Amino acid sequence: MFNIATAPFAHNRKQTRTLMLLVILACVPGLLAQTWFFGWGSFIQILLALVTALLCEALVLKLRGRAIKPALMDGSAALTAVLIGLSLPPLLPWWMLVVGTAFAIIVAKHLYGGLGQNLFNPAMVAYVLLLVSFPVQMTSWLPPESVRAYSLGFGDAASVIFTGFSLDGYSMAQLKQGVDGLTMATPLDTLKTGLTQGLTTGEILSGPLFEGWGGIGWSWVNLGYLLGGLFLLQQKVINWRIPTAILGALLAASTIGYLVSPDATATPMFHLFSGATMLGAFFIATDPVSACTTPRGRLVYGVLIGMLVYIIRRFGGYPDAFAFAVLLANLCVPFIDSLTRPKVYGARRQ
Repeated sequence: MFNIATAPFAHNRKQTRTLMLLVILACVPGLLAQTWFFGWGSFIQILLALVTALLCEALVLKLRGRAIKPALMDGSAALTAVLIGLSLPPLLPWWMLVVGTAFAIIVAKHLYGGLGQNLFNPAMVAYVLLLVSFPVQMTSWLPPESVRAYSLGFGDAASVIFTGFSLDGYSMAQLKQGVDGLTMATPLDTLKTGLTQGLTTGEILSGPLFEGWGGIGWSWVNLGYLLGGLFLLQQKVINWRIPTAILGALLAASTIGYLVSPDATATPMFHLFSGATMLGAFFIATDPVSACTTPRGRLVYGVLIGMLVYIIRRFGGYPDAFAFAVLLANLCVPFIDSLTRPKVYGARRQ
């Protein structure tokens, strides 16, 4: 008696629910780092995204006449919600997160047929939708706690998300100020803005927001996701080829760029440990449904994403490029897989 199932498939004898829960568990170190440096906002956003995703999943399944409980229990909607909550600015207005999460579940997932049928990564579809629709709010990350003018507790974060003001009446614009009174952005955004103003990379990186490899807090956040990614590799939840190819391609491209133009290009370590690099390489790009499935295809897919990330960061209009790079690579998956199919054992060349 054989059981027939749909994608995603994994060669590790783990059920889909187990795989999804392991990925969620692996997100914990990165989430803890985000909470430590940027406050409780990401934690609140994840809770709100979870409620929205599960409600939308249940609604669509009901409309499609499908069994609700098994689908809700497989963990796919919950994982999408967690990735959306981690990717978005911690204090993004609640209704924007609800719109993005609902779009991810209803359109990016179920419009294509549900789990195993979606062409694009649903979390990244939600991110890009919100970024092109609300660019100001989507780039409104707070400065790290150590250089922030106003400290925020859990209640303050929840108040800003749902009302736009902290419990003490501070607006988002005021909360973005650092201790020196200057309004701050993410390290990637600050670097891109500084370069457009004619500053050199050295002058920009000497600012108060930059410390360590990727800016205050961001190095630790990326290390947290790197630790979670290594856990996923150890558990054989993801394949090593995609994250290795992404990080290798990004390292190679940024090294060449830095050697050619050090005054106009960030260092390779900055590219690796700033923004969504490790989250994207280990948790986003490795989605078993929308990524390549052949061994060589995974390497090509990863290299394509790594190169696109560097090109968009260096020459594009958006400071962090992972969402666009992943979606563009998702478009190429069928073509890449068709060109990299392993030779069938015993088949002869025609």
